[in-house]
Amino acid sequence: MRLRARILVAAGLLAVGAGPAYGADTSSAESAAAPVRYSVQDLGTLGGTRSKATAIHGSTVVGSSLTSGDAAEHAFAYDLRGHTMTDLGTLGHSSRATGVEGDHVVGESDLSADGPTHGFAYDLRTRKLVDIGTLGGSSTHITGINGDTVVGTSSLAGDVVTHAFAYSLRTRTMIDLGSLAGPSGHSTGAAVSGAVVVGSSSLPNAPATTTHGFAYDLRTRTMTDLGTLGGSSSTANDVSGSTVVGQSRTAGNGLTGYAYDLRTGTRTDLGSRFLTAQLVSGSTVVGGDGLLASSFDLKTHTSAVIGTGRGVTKVKQIAGNLMVGDNFAPNSFAFVARVDSGDFTYLASLGGRNSSATQVNCHGVIAGSAALPPPDPFTANGPFHAAVWVPHTVA
Repeated sequence: MRLRARILVAAGLLAVGAGPAYGADTSSAESAAAPVRYSVQDLGTLGGTRSKATAIHGSTVVGSSLTSGDAAEHAFAYDLRGHTMTDLGTLGHSSRATGVEGDHVVGESDLSADGPTHGFAYDLRTRKLVDIGTLGGSSTHITGINGDTVVGTSSLAGDVVTHAFAYSLRTRTMIDLGSLAGPSGHSTGAAVSGAVVVGSSSLPNAPATTTHGFAYDLRTRTMTDLGTLGGSSSTANDVSGSTVVGQSRTAGNGLTGYAYDLRTGTRTDLGSRFLTAQLVSGSTVVGGDGLLASSFDLKTHTSAVIGTGRGVTKVKQIAGNLMVGDNFAPNSFAFVARVDSGDFTYLASLGGRNSSATQVNCHGVIAGSAALPPPDPFTANGPFHAAVWVPHTVA
């Protein structure tokens, strides 16, 4: 796979404010062969010194920001069309938005300064914040949203056992997904695609630390053990359509990444370059070995290193033909890379040195955070602000 690393540092390429209409059909951001440059835009804060963006969908960016006087951290939603940031409030103390889909924002909020954490759902149309509750215990942790389904992990009554859950934004009901070991076993929810939730679960008559990846079908209410590559344990970390990816022990007790096809039951060993942070979109899997990140094409069974091969590279999200994440070499820089060509582009800060990318929407707009200019010549960065990078085709 061809690799072209480009560092965009010219002020003319990184001017703030310009950009395409966010609601337009800009699928060319992924498919066009023409070179693409990115302008960085500061989304500001809720009055405090720092903010960060964690997710983007359509024209809505979500994350968290310090409030005036840096008194508290609140979840926010930013409208890229109207250039407005909305404080989503809290369930009592602080809050953080972690995902957005259409008009629904999800995240977590602390009920008090030293109290438990609950997941929340915020409706951008009605501007109402809803506590999604728990499975009987004190806390919930949200890990994914797709359509009107939110997934994560919740403690049960007594806070001794945790189970994966699925929460319907439409009916406002939470489903306990159970575990492969029955009601007393542990499970965690990792991701959701359509009606399929994936995660990891303890096993019958095995230590709690020995887990298998699972896939739960919300239509049939059945949990499938995804097994291993011959070893004792596995995890399931992401799902796209019928493809699940995760980590597994091998027969020789080694560790490797895998992909599992729910339709055929085919399990693919991805190798030792896919030990961590496995993500999947369509037929492309990405992951890392703790240093380099790589992509794997499930159709051709070919793989390629992502980026320059310098430092530590971590992909935060893959969506279609685009991958975004961070490269530590030795400083941390946000990047965007193309699956098809291998083109790798560093994304600028807001005047400081460092930046971080988390997600990309279907129009190629990337969300994350970037450093402001440093306060003195001896400091690399000023405060980090939530930011987006907008693609522009170079004529």
